[in-house]
Amino acid sequence: MLQNTEDAEDLLDDEEEAESPELYEHHRIEADNGQNLLRVDKFLMTRLPNASRTKIQEAADARNIRVNGNPVKSSYKVKPRDIVTVVMAYPRREIEIIPENIPLDIVHEDHHLMVVNKPAGMVVHPAYGHYSGTLVNALAWHLRDNPLFQTGDPRPGLVHRIDKDTSGLLVIAKTEKAKAHLASQFFHKTSDRKYVAVCWGNLDADTGTITGHIGRNLANRKAMACFPDGSHGKHAVTHYRVLERLGYINVVECILETGRTHQIRVHFKHIKHPLFNDKEYGGNEILKGTSFAKYKQFVLNCFDICPRQALHAKTLGFEHPATGERLSFDSEIPQDMRALIEKWRAYTQNRE
Repeated sequence: MLQNTEDAEDLLDDEEEAESPELYEHHRIEADNGQNLLRVDKFLMTRLPNASRTKIQEAADARNIRVNGNPVKSSYKVKPRDIVTVVMAYPRREIEIIPENIPLDIVHEDHHLMVVNKPAGMVVHPAYGHYSGTLVNALAWHLRDNPLFQTGDPRPGLVHRIDKDTSGLLVIAKTEKAKAHLASQFFHKTSDRKYVAVCWGNLDADTGTITGHIGRNLANRKAMACFPDGSHGKHAVTHYRVLERLGYINVVECILETGRTHQIRVHFKHIKHPLFNDKEYGGNEILKGTSFAKYKQFVLNCFDICPRQALHAKTLGFEHPATGERLSFDSEIPQDMRALIEKWRAYTQNRE
């Protein structure tokens, strides 16, 4: 699996946290179970587009090629299940965080942390193609007197993320101590997170659990995929409960037992119930319903009403890093998803 930087529903990966602040994991590939012994430079040449053997060897000489976390020479022989990563310095533009006066929906703030309600369409932190207008740019303005937001770290205070087109609650640390404490809670799964989503189709049971490793899609490296046999990716578990059945769609509550990139979106695609209007995972097609032109137009209107995957991080709970108090926050389902659900309610009632 090849892994690039992007927004995610997950906790910041352990590998990312372990890297020095100046290095960035540009690529991550896990060797297959049947991988024959092969020099790492040749291995990478077959996996990375436009990568010459000379450049790969130079990267190895600079200790930027790592296997299972350790720098290796270009002559290293890749073995089955080895995790090969390519780390390089951040491009200068990516660590130069420019404070921007972007309005924030702040749900809670104190000396140690803040909780914000991120709108759909906002990228969490700067990455390739998104150098401004991100949540971090807004935080850099709001917390411009905070030393943690003056270090050039492209992800200051972040302990978890949600996708660009997913809305909902995020906690931001305002001190290094708070960041470590909160990160530990997310890692040890003592934090609480619930999402509300709209998926295609009528789920068989009112409650259920989806289990399957999630890793980079082997055919489309910009997307993730589910590997139920565990051959790739990382263990992932999503619990769900149906909140409302509206004919050809269901409104569901999701609880993450693990936090992997695109976890809810990938798991629901895996069980053939992709999230409504999820362009990355096929939910932007008319997957259920009739062949009537009137119905087709109805669904297209629904896509216009909610022009992104119907997914919202609704609740968030954790222990305050300074006081030990248990804090719980709840956010309203945003207008676009509310309008979508109301439109399907009306459609379902008219069919009865």
